[in-house]
Amino acid sequence: MNYQHILYTVEDGLARLTLNRPDKLNSLTAAMLLEVHAALDAAAADEAVRALVLTGTGRGFCAGQDLSDLKAPPGSDTVDFGQVVGDYYSPLVRRLRAMPKPVVCAVNGVAAGAGANIALACDIVIAVQTANFIQPFCKLGLVPDAGGTWFLPQLVGRARAMGLALLGDTVSAQQAADWGLIWKCVDTANFEAEVTTTARKLANGPTLGLARTKQAIDAAATSTLDEQLDRERDLQRELGNSQDYAEGVSAFLNKRVARFSGR
Repeated sequence: MNYQHILYTVEDGLARLTLNRPDKLNSLTAAMLLEVHAALDAAAADEAVRALVLTGTGRGFCAGQDLSDLKAPPGSDTVDFGQVVGDYYSPLVRRLRAMPKPVVCAVNGVAAGAGANIALACDIVIAVQTANFIQPFCKLGLVPDAGGTWFLPQLVGRARAMGLALLGDTVSAQQAADWGLIWKCVDTANFEAEVTTTARKLANGPTLGLARTKQAIDAAATSTLDEQLDRERDLQRELGNSQDYAEGVSAFLNKRVARFSGR
């Protein structure tokens, strides 16, 4: 696909999807979102891709929806935000969560609105120290979308989720890491190296097991302990018969580096 609003590359098993509207802080348009969907589908289907990095160009990761791109449907004076969310954002979040490969979000600058929540939908979030996270929906009379009302309380608890959603205050990358909103805050000098090292580690890992781990942890949010114990049993049965498990055991016993295939 000839991408106009994003960059997409694959090298040595690592896909990199970069939002590329730096003059607009990578705010999202319909055309851009369609390209993001297409790139994620390509990464999911490509057996050569073993991990994915999502990031942005310029000084921002993503400022959320580009409000100037929204158009009212014929015969109406108002934008149907439900259609926008249903057509673009909800499917995007579902695709990120269901991605059968680890997804690292490299937050290189401001992550606001849907941009913040798309980052939170990824598996591991690493933010540069100068980045920040904002839930500005309350200032527009809207609710956090792109999974925000689910991710925030899951990650930081009800009290902090309410504060973030109702006040719309800016949260620094360091505070986000301290609260458990993201995995890690890294200084500017080491940011790119940290992202690459983390993504490479995941890409070289037992990606079938990592995919099942993602599924199990996500399922835990709505499962009982008994249900989760049964799920762990079933997943271990599957993974215990995998090539990756056999390779991991062989590498351990022979004191060598494992060469996982994701099978």
